[in-house]
Amino acid sequence: MAARLVKRCTCLLRKATLVSPAVAPVGRLRLARVTPRTLTFSATSPSSHSPGSLSGLLEKEQVFTTRQEQQEVDQLIEKATQPEELLELVGGGHCLHENHAALMLIQLSRLVSDKPQDRASLLQDARFQRLLQLTNSQIATVWHGPLVRLLRSLYALALPTACKELQSVEQEIRWRMRRLRYRHLAFLAETSATYMQERGSQELLAELLVHLERRWAEIEDGRTVVALMARTGLLSEPLMNRLEDKCLELVEQFSADELRKVLVTLAAQNRRSVPLLRAISYHLVQKPLPLMKSVLLDLAYAFGKLGFQQTQVFQRLAADLLPLTPSLTSSEVARCAKSFALLKWLSGPLFEAFVQHILDRAQTITVPHLCNVLLALAHLNFRPEREDQFFSLVHEKLGSELEGLPPALQVDVVWALCVLQQVQEAELRAVLRPELHTQFLGDTSPKDQSTFQKLLHINATTQLEHPEYAGPRLPASALVPRLSVLQRKVTPLEKELQDALKGLLGSRGSFMVPTQYGWILDAEVLLDPDSQFLPLRDFVAPHLAPPSGSQPLPPGAKRVAFLRWEYPNYNSRSRELLGRFALARRHVQAAGFLVVDVPYYEWLELKSEWQKGAYLKDKMRKAVAEELAK
Repeated sequence: MAARLVKRCTCLLRKATLVSPAVAPVGRLRLARVTPRTLTFSATSPSSHSPGSLSGLLEKEQVFTTRQEQQEVDQLIEKATQPEELLELVGGGHCLHENHAALMLIQLSRLVSDKPQDRASLLQDARFQRLLQLTNSQIATVWHGPLVRLLRSLYALALPTACKELQSVEQEIRWRMRRLRYRHLAFLAETSATYMQERGSQELLAELLVHLERRWAEIEDGRTVVALMARTGLLSEPLMNRLEDKCLELVEQFSADELRKVLVTLAAQNRRSVPLLRAISYHLVQKPLPLMKSVLLDLAYAFGKLGFQQTQVFQRLAADLLPLTPSLTSSEVARCAKSFALLKWLSGPLFEAFVQHILDRAQTITVPHLCNVLLALAHLNFRPEREDQFFSLVHEKLGSELEGLPPALQVDVVWALCVLQQVQEAELRAVLRPELHTQFLGDTSPKDQSTFQKLLHINATTQLEHPEYAGPRLPASALVPRLSVLQRKVTPLEKELQDALKGLLGSRGSFMVPTQYGWILDAEVLLDPDSQFLPLRDFVAPHLAPPSGSQPLPPGAKRVAFLRWEYPNYNSRSRELLGRFALARRHVQAAGFLVVDVPYYEWLELKSEWQKGAYLKDKMRKAVAEELAK
């Protein structure tokens, strides 16, 4: 400001000399009523009233208004409640300094933001066009703060992309980018990044992201970090990495709400930043932060979406949510149950409270919310104490509305009832009818393939657990295992187990056996009554698709299936199988197999090949002995 003032005075002095060379020496410049925002100055000399004097030139060139006039205009702009009040100032004889025009446009944007009709008429108003031109002529002198707000306002007013006034503001910001404070850059990113993408201002957006990344160390508060992560995280991977580093630096100062916002942002962008998640978990556990209901629900959702396991955090979330359950809505109960199911965290008291909540609101509970809770129970393989009342309500609600649900959701719900051993014949018929299941037979998308696998499990339930069922089933051609099921990534435990089984069984066993039930056996062997191996190919195998062999099993012969259980197959911090894998084990047993379980927590203790072979032999002998004891 001072530099511009000195430059202007120098120019005026030079012009005064040319106009009136005989004028007396110019007196000293006197600064009057200096304020942080306005300056008023005058020049005194013996010929100050002559036509060519410096005083006359200064009156013509005067740029700065008095403080009193400025305050009056500022108040009029601030108190305006209608666009007309602001437009009247344009031609009302008021002296507007360089920021007034920009402030008027900002206020106009606020007043018409929710009124599309008013915004359209405003753009056609001649006074508005003059205001744009005035702003454009003074754009170089608009202060940084009003300038960035002005750009946001012009975007909100939906000015045409080719509008020269808009382009002028964008270009001015590009020129000043290095001089803008970081809070100004953050404000631009938070409020205008979306507009820049939509309106094709890619160059300005790219420069903004580069400056935000390079100057990330200037961030001083958590709110700026959170806002930038939410608005620009998907636009720039390097910037997001810097923001995560800054979060780690500031996380100790974050409030509970800021921690929530960071987690929800990470979940929305599916960024599983383990160091940051660990730091947030630590502060959630160690600090006595008050967690409101909305914060608890968002934390459960974010951790569930990211699949991040932290036992102490889950214990606190469950403990804090339990007394709040009566005040939750049905939607919040369904959302919370789904989040804990994704976390594979089973809190018995909390889920009992969820079931009680639903029973208490049996008349008003909607089918989608009921389905979400049912799916969560099936995923965790949890059967509540009041299961009779709960499942009676489920069957009652589904009786009239099951066929009205989306096909994939119908399959999910009936599959969940199969897992919990609560399915009824009418529900089996509803999803196994050709009109529904044929739409999933030829689809190759991952979601549809998952739905088809559940149809195989439902079909297996009718064969193995409901032999009295006489309704439609899947065609025999659909039971043949697909290549996508067999061509999957091999886990380290699977590879080690396959090597050990092949060394133990050799040609007497069959390995990675796909069944018509939708499950894959790690290995299969056939034993005679004396526990000696029999050739598998010679005897009938009804579990294969299509069935093979012709000779019936000898009396007393036993089929043995080896099933491996990985760490993700269990509830978190538990040795209870999740619902899907409990259903697999139950189906294999119902198909006539003796099941040899190989859980990860036992296998990892085995170090040598000899130990692994001895372990498998011992497990097989125990399975046969238990069968004989029955």
